[in-house]
Amino acid sequence: MPAAPRSKPLKRPTQARGKFTVQAIYDAFVRIWTAHGWEGVTTRAVALETGIAVGTLYDYFPDKEALLSGYVRHCVEALLARIDAEVIALTDLAWRERVQRLVRLTCDAQLEGLPAFDHEMLMLEHRVAEPKHHRRVYDELAARWMQAFAACEDLQPPPSPTTIHALLTAAWGGRRYRLLVQPLNDDRDDWVGEMQAMVMARLLAR
Repeated sequence: MPAAPRSKPLKRPTQARGKFTVQAIYDAFVRIWTAHGWEGVTTRAVALETGIAVGTLYDYFPDKEALLSGYVRHCVEALLARIDAEVIALTDLAWRERVQRLVRLTCDAQLEGLPAFDHEMLMLEHRVAEPKHHRRVYDELAARWMQAFAACEDLQPPPSPTTIHALLTAAWGGRRYRLLVQPLNDDRDDWVGEMQAMVMARLLAR
């Protein structure tokens, strides 16, 4: 018997007002999640917290699984936008600084200014994400990493695509696995620093 289709947002906002409304919905979703967990998240509670009519919320999200799906995608798009703005678009960065920024953005799950995404959200991701969605995220990140290294004109010779993909897999895979297992006595900054050092060592060893 085929699996039931996963819930997903009904539409993406294109106008400024719609984008503002959806951002407010996501903010309310995170506040309720933080205070009451997944069981406390209902469409009614999110609408009340946001200050909008339930019908307005339903224009975008038919149920809370669709809201989770939209929020997960929102987290990915926010990360991609930060990489674009802070790593790829800047023309005056030395390659070492560019690469260190790239690794920190990719590895740090609690980076200031990015939407919250924690262990509990990861545990529910299977409800809304299919293998094709994971592949899409990986491909988008891989494209950003390729662009970031292409911008490192002072890094010669440039690393091969195989090396870039291996480094991305280590960074992104490590981030997600750490969210899964929640290491005891964890120091996130130390781990990110070690990942930066590992990437730099590989690039300098060529």
